[in-house]
Amino acid sequence: MHREAGANGANDPDVPSFPLLTQPSTSLDCARTSGIARTVRRVLLIAYHFPPLSGSSGLQRTLRFAQYLPEFDWQPIVLSVRSGAYEQSDERSLAQVPSGCEVVRTRCLDARRQLSILGRYPSFVAIPDRWASWRFWGVRTGLRLCREGAGIKALWSTYPIATAHAIGSALAKRTGLPWIADFRDPMAQNGYPADPRRWQAFKRIEESAAAHAARLVFVTPSALEMYRERYPQTPSEHFVLLENGFDEASFGGLTGAAQGPRTGTPVLLHSGIVYPMERDPSALFQALGSLAAMDTIRPGDFLLRFRAPVHDDLLRELATQHGVEAFVDIQPATSYRDALREMMEADALVVMQGAGCNEQIPAKVYEYLRAGRPILGFTDPAGDTGRMLTRLGFPFVTSLESAEAIAHVLPAFLHALRSGTLPVADRAVVDLYSRRELTRQFARLLDQVVGPQAAPETFNSLRR
Repeated sequence: MHREAGANGANDPDVPSFPLLTQPSTSLDCARTSGIARTVRRVLLIAYHFPPLSGSSGLQRTLRFAQYLPEFDWQPIVLSVRSGAYEQSDERSLAQVPSGCEVVRTRCLDARRQLSILGRYPSFVAIPDRWASWRFWGVRTGLRLCREGAGIKALWSTYPIATAHAIGSALAKRTGLPWIADFRDPMAQNGYPADPRRWQAFKRIEESAAAHAARLVFVTPSALEMYRERYPQTPSEHFVLLENGFDEASFGGLTGAAQGPRTGTPVLLHSGIVYPMERDPSALFQALGSLAAMDTIRPGDFLLRFRAPVHDDLLRELATQHGVEAFVDIQPATSYRDALREMMEADALVVMQGAGCNEQIPAKVYEYLRAGRPILGFTDPAGDTGRMLTRLGFPFVTSLESAEAIAHVLPAFLHALRSGTLPVADRAVVDLYSRRELTRQFARLLDQVVGPQAAPETFNSLRR
């Protein structure tokens, strides 16, 4: 169900310190199977990233929560923006929205595209971000939804659009409802945002969440610990880890490659964007060049395939510079389904993550895990991505910035690959990262912040 709200509010045309991940609750399933009826409660999901937005994987988190929450006795209402606020949209993607999920869309202006004159716009209309206008319509509409008696018992807002948290904070203060602030990654960082006014706005939003949110949610352990240290006055238990994951339904019908020794030229696949800074491949190509010059690797030993890297010219330039064109295969973007199939058929999967992103884990890592293939990690072993891979049993993890380290690890990896001795992740552990399982944890979190009974008097002041 989709509704659009006008400006006047009327309808118009295994980490022991983080047990939430490793100890999924089964109590809700038991209640359903025993025939015990439970009152359906509603949660307002405040998210900019949602279909028909296209070109961003960021919408998957909200979309899958909305899909699976009803299984755990929570009915979502999504508060989002009209499609005009998106630079790219695809109306066909609306078919992904679960049947029966209510989506309420408000006006929202993108300052860069819709408030600029000759490419320039006043900076104050883009604080904390280009979609700051959404706060006005989002708060008004959110309050109306609460007054309608829709049974909303909790609020949830998600970054990386900071205005979503501004809306969540305002609604929490006005309604007294418990608010979960889903940060995903850190907001105010050293040197980011570069604009001091935006940085201050980010910091104020963080401070509001630390003071008023019932829970602050992060997708990596390091980001969580950073915020625990940044806001020591906030109870430690208010900081929660709820990682990203994969959607099992997207893999339906796909079969992976067989385990053991393989014939032909092994394909090492890196699927997705190669960022010149955050995933700088320079040291990797330097290592390849050194190994080729020493005759340690020869054409036909392996093929390093980059699927949809975006920066194709950079990769070709580096391959030519180091004389390793025979080892590199650059391929264009393909459909999401075909990209998953390719992951499952590859001989091995390659992760590239710079040390500057140690508090982040690329979303595709979770799809890599589900694909069930060996993983080669070019990432800082001390970062979240490196520690996750090591913890899950992948022995070949080394720094992306060190050509010497890569030149040492790659031949050993290729030897183990040819001999069929490389491990893959345990499927029972991988399943903990399914979107359905993560939604179970989210529902459990909602149960915690709402309590066994939601007090009806919460909205009395709003109805007067």
